[in-house]
Amino acid sequence: MDILGYSSSGWLPSALYLLLLLVLSLRAKGGAESSLFTGFIQAAILIVLLIHGFQLHDSVFTPQGFVFGFAQDLSLIAWVGLAFYWFQSWFLPISSLRWMVLFFACVCALLPNIFPGTLLSAKAVSDPWFKGHFIVATISVGLLSLAAMHAMLMSVQDRALHRQLAIVPNSRAAHWLEELPPLMTMESLLFNLLYVGFALLTLTVFSGLLFSQTLFGRPLVFDHKTIFALISWVLFGGLLIARWRVGLRGRAAIRWVLSAYTALLLAYVGSRFVLEVILQRA
Repeated sequence: MDILGYSSSGWLPSALYLLLLLVLSLRAKGGAESSLFTGFIQAAILIVLLIHGFQLHDSVFTPQGFVFGFAQDLSLIAWVGLAFYWFQSWFLPISSLRWMVLFFACVCALLPNIFPGTLLSAKAVSDPWFKGHFIVATISVGLLSLAAMHAMLMSVQDRALHRQLAIVPNSRAAHWLEELPPLMTMESLLFNLLYVGFALLTLTVFSGLLFSQTLFGRPLVFDHKTIFALISWVLFGGLLIARWRVGLRGRAAIRWVLSAYTALLLAYVGSRFVLEVILQRA
């Protein structure tokens, strides 16, 4: 494997995700899914997740050091989001999210082949504290990515219910919307994701402050990543407080979720993208 890139097999996860999407597209024309087909898709997703996960780990934590960039970050976020979806789909009515998370994973798994990342640190692979912080951060952003996709789905459902979105009767889109749980159930699922995601994000932000002290000799470095991470944390925290105190819901809650998630992406992906692609720096 190339130190700063994937081998030729790095394209495999994206190709397999695309194959799953094609299978689902062909099967959608045949009406409702059978339990046997659903089980087959769940097993296939698990296999592709394992392949994608092993490749990500080996390409990020290399013997030469910690190789990372915005493309690897997005690929990890997509992997975690799909893994959470796969686990929760056994217990919760969220099958409508399957297309979104698979498409997101398909695109993001492709990016490290185009943007190979940078060798950042030789100490990271042997530092358990750094690894722990990195894993918690990735899980929190991945889970909040799933929440953001869920919020976008709720937005489409809400607009359709209020007749602001034209849906052709008996079309695939109409059938897809009819299969969604009621909007109240969708909202409850969204906040369940947000509670866990915010708890992990809190752990990420404050553990990051400890690493900042170790690396820079001061408790907080006010760079773009830190500022946007704190903005996102405040927005997500404010949303949950508003939900608890005044019962915030509906379109206002959806907009709040998407705004907070945008700040989160700017913190964990946007800063690396600017450095690597626009400024051409590590």
